[in-house]
This record gives sequence, C-alpha cells and structure tokens, in this order.
Amino acid sequence: MTANIPGAPQKRGLSKKTIKENLIAYSFIAPNFIGFAVFTLVPLGFSLVLSLLEWDGANPMNFIGFGNFEHMFKDRQFWRALLNTFVYTAGVVPATLVSALALAILLNQKVRGRNFFRTVAFFPYVASLVAVAAVWNFIFSPSKGPVNNILHALTGLDFKALPKWGASKDWAMFTVIFFSVWKNMGYYMVIYLAGLQGVNPELYEAAELDGANGWQKFRNVTVPQLVPTTFFVLMMLIISSFKVYDIFINLFAGGDNQLTDYTRVLVYQIYNTAFRSLSYGYASAMAMVLFLIVLGITLIQFRGEKKFGE
Repeated sequence: MTANIPGAPQKRGLSKKTIKENLIAYSFIAPNFIGFAVFTLVPLGFSLVLSLLEWDGANPMNFIGFGNFEHMFKDRQFWRALLNTFVYTAGVVPATLVSALALAILLNQKVRGRNFFRTVAFFPYVASLVAVAAVWNFIFSPSKGPVNNILHALTGLDFKALPKWGASKDWAMFTVIFFSVWKNMGYYMVIYLAGLQGVNPELYEAAELDGANGWQKFRNVTVPQLVPTTFFVLMMLIISSFKVYDIFINLFAGGDNQLTDYTRVLVYQIYNTAFRSLSYGYASAMAMVLFLIVLGITLIQFRGEKKFGE
C-alpha cells in the first residue's frame, strides 16, 4: 500500500469528460489533417525520395543520389523555365499590386454604382479561366482581333507591323502578364478594400486640419496604414506567380508551339518532364527547387506578419 505524502504533487488522470472533449476536438480537425497528410505530406515525402532516384514509372527505380540535381544545373531548358518564371513574377507582382490598390482607393469613395463596379472588377477572378482565355485569344488575335483592328484604324499601320501578342516571342510574356493582372487584380482589390475600411477616419481629419492635400494624405496616412495589407498581398502574389501553370496552359496550349522557350515556366517544365518525358526523378528534383523557393518566401511572410503584429 502506497502512502500519500503531504505536499507532494499527486498524479491525476484525465477525466472521462476531458477525454470526450478532446476526442470531439480531434474529430473536427481529423478530416482536414488526413486530407493534408494524404495529399500534401505523403506526396512531398515521396517527391523528396524520387528526386534521388531515376525512374520512368515502369522499370525498377535506380538510386543516383544527387545526379538529378547535377543534371538540372546543366539543363538549359530548366534555366530558361526558371528565368521565364522570374520575368513573369517581376512583371505581374508590381503591376497587380498597383492596379489593385488604385481600384480599391477609387471604389472606396462614395460614388454612384460603386457596388456594381466592384462586382465588375471582381468578376474576371471568378470567371472560368478556360472561357476567359479563349475570349482573350480572340480579342488579341493578330489578324482578326478587335485590338489590332482598332490599332490599325487609329494608326494606319499594316497588320504585319502591329504587335502579334501571344503569337510573337517579343510580345508573348507581355500578353500573359497583362492577362494575369487583369484577371487577378479584382481579388486583391477586395483585400485592399478591407484594409482601407480599417483605417481610422480621424487620421484623415487630422491631416486635413494640417492642410494636407490628397496626395499627402495618401502618402502619409493611407500607405503607412496599409503596410501589413501590402506585405500580405505582395507575398501572396509572389507565391502564386512562382506556382503559375494554368494561365500559360490555356493561353499558349501548354507551350507546344514555336514559342516554347518564351512561354515555358517552371511548373509546366516539371509537368512536361514528368508526364511526357516520363522522368519522374528529374521532375521531382525540379519540384524540390520550387518547394524551397516557395518555402523561403513563406518563411519571410511569417517573419513579416510577426513583425507587423507586434
């Protein structure tokens, strides 16, 4: 028989009520965690293993260590795809950020029909990408599109001298950047609208009393108050730009044309290597590089959110 020592901590087991409450709580998060484990953690681990192997999906796996990574650094197509991804990101991020902020400021004013215009601005984001891309390709068709017909009527230039848009290596990236900004700026406009409505109106009143004009109020009140929102939008734009795939697939039919070198981005290169060249190990190695890039951006975002939250 064990004696209880006065003053000593007593071991207490969990009560049936506490166990029941814990089980209920775990049951709520279990579906999401299981889905995350099955569709994210397991594929990520398998991809990491595959990056060290040579495998075509049919023959036995062959361990080659860092051979895939060594081949990657000598692969011109990989570097071209990575460069295209950086160029796309460098074009889309600032243009979308500025456009979304300008739209948010404009539609945050008390103007007639602003709810209608907010809906119009947001509509491209929720519209079917396949349908929108088909319409976009028609509008920017080099010979039959309304855009070039209008330019021809205004300038008198021959159609051969007008931009070829998606059918030209010089205009292809500009076209897809323009399309991406137009399609996504409505979503980020909504985020900026939420940020603008959280700005204390008294700050604007104080600025007016000090004699500040519209630009000075924007620079000294609006911009500082929107720093956390801008940082969030910036990080989300960078991550989504590095992971872009569907827009290029729909605008350029997967890059299977003469513009391959000018429209192939990193995610498409991974897809093409895995499912067309059947080189799953090499594709997984490229996926690991993309994962590290996105992970680095995400860590910066977490540090930034922590800083702004203090």
